[in-house]
Amino acid sequence: MKRLLLGLSIATVVAACATTTSPTGRTQRIGGISQAQLDQMGAQAFAEAKSKQRVSNDSRQNAYVRCVVGSITRELPQAWQANWEVAVFVDDSPNAFALPGGKVGVNTGIFTVAKNQDQLAAVIAHEIGHVVSRHHDERITRQMSSQVALNVLGSLMGARYGEGAASATSQLGGAALQTAFLLPGSRTQESEADVVGQRLMAQAGYDPRQAVNLWQNMMSAGGSRPPQWLSTHPDPAARIQELGARAGALMPTYEQARAGGRTPKCG
Repeated sequence: MKRLLLGLSIATVVAACATTTSPTGRTQRIGGISQAQLDQMGAQAFAEAKSKQRVSNDSRQNAYVRCVVGSITRELPQAWQANWEVAVFVDDSPNAFALPGGKVGVNTGIFTVAKNQDQLAAVIAHEIGHVVSRHHDERITRQMSSQVALNVLGSLMGARYGEGAASATSQLGGAALQTAFLLPGSRTQESEADVVGQRLMAQAGYDPRQAVNLWQNMMSAGGSRPPQWLSTHPDPAARIQELGARAGALMPTYEQARAGGRTPKCG
């Protein structure tokens, strides 16, 4: 009976979702919430970030980042070519993010590791890669399914063994799901964003080899401990090796973009 109830609850959530294919050909389950809701959540999160963090008024920095974002988003499919909003935050941590609804945030600390426009493009294209690969949708859908299963199991344990058991199940179950189910998905998404982002930067006329230099700079800046931004990524050495291998294969794409007039001059 426990297994039946758990299965029915999970099936209810899964039935509301859809299966699609990511830009790299990976099967995804999405649709836990609508795209309009995702965009609204992205807009709300972005507004909250701007209200809580100091936004840079440096016109040169803002123009630089907007130029790179604009050159990359012009290469996206039409459905993703919204008016992307950009904010530069005064924060020493080398971080950046992109959100559904066309939002990009960059910390001023990123300029310490992204030494040129190609390296900044590698960061921004990676983050935009998460959005166009529907990783936010996929993650929310996965978490919704996980939470349903956890709530049912907690209720069953509580009914049989009492409130303490229900609470322990929720806490331990949440940790297990985070480790065994949610985090591995995050590492998969990070690797996929590397692939999508590096291809996207090459299409926009940025040297894909500079992605390797960027991540080497990031690892050096972190010393013995990588920056928090990289905590869910695969092994850094293997990752840099993969970026280098893909860079060679993307050189024809880069050269074609440059020959076609896509020669960004952002900074």
